Amino acid sequence: MNETINEQAHAYRCRLFPGFDSPLMSTDPEFVERMDNFAFGEVPASDDLDDRTRLMAILAALIGSQATDLFKAMVKGAFNVGVTPVEVKELVYQSTPYVGMGRMLPFLYAVNELLEHRLVTLPLEGQATTTMDTRLEAGAQKQVDLFGPHMADFYQSGPEETRHINRWLAENCFGDYYTRTGLDDAQREMITFCLLIAQGGCEPQVVSHAQANMRVGNDRAFLIKVVSQCLPYIGYPRSLNALRCIDEAAQAATAQAAE
Repeated sequence: MNETINEQAHAYRCRLFPGFDSPLMSTDPEFVERMDNFAFGEVPASDDLDDRTRLMAILAALIGSQATDLFKAMVKGAFNVGVTPVEVKELVYQSTPYVGMGRMLPFLYAVNELLEHRLVTLPLEGQATTTMDTRLEAGAQKQVDLFGPHMADFYQSGPEETRHINRWLAENCFGDYYTRTGLDDAQREMITFCLLIAQGGCEPQVVSHAQANMRVGNDRAFLIKVVSQCLPYIGYPRSLNALRCIDEAAQAATAQAAE
């Protein structure tokens, strides 16, 4: 079993990073052996997620964790398994309303640098589908699509002094980002889920977006696979919290279906 895992880890690592050897092999060989066998052997072999989905989930988790150095390395691996420049850019853009501009920017600069190194012409083709005049209506509709009809007028709800936040949520978070092309709703919701679970302290939002994932076809089993693939990068406490949130969302969905 150990030899099999070792071989799987080596093959997967070579697929992501052909010709690259970790400098830690000379300083921390025992640690690297266990880390590689786990992160590149046991974990990828534990389910049937395709490489593109796995890498997009990991990249989102690394943004949520603010792991800039590892993100730069894993983006190279993502390109090597077929994740496109547009998808990586959209993934980073998608993180903006969830981690904030200050924590997003280092990752955008990193992606731009990597793309320029690969001789990709910037800017990439635009993916926006809304204007400043249409973003509110489109964003509110996207909230309905993802969370249900009760969200139709959510942007007009709440105390007057905080109502503008709900409006911004509709027109900025959903109207500016979720309406873009380059990623579909299911991919954006998976990415959002990973951004949230990696940050910690966002459990109410994790439950809500786990439910949204389920509405767009990312069922409980799929979300468990996603958490499993993120675990080496975000640790056990946040992964276990994520699993609890998935179960809470699934229970709520079952209860709603029974009504």
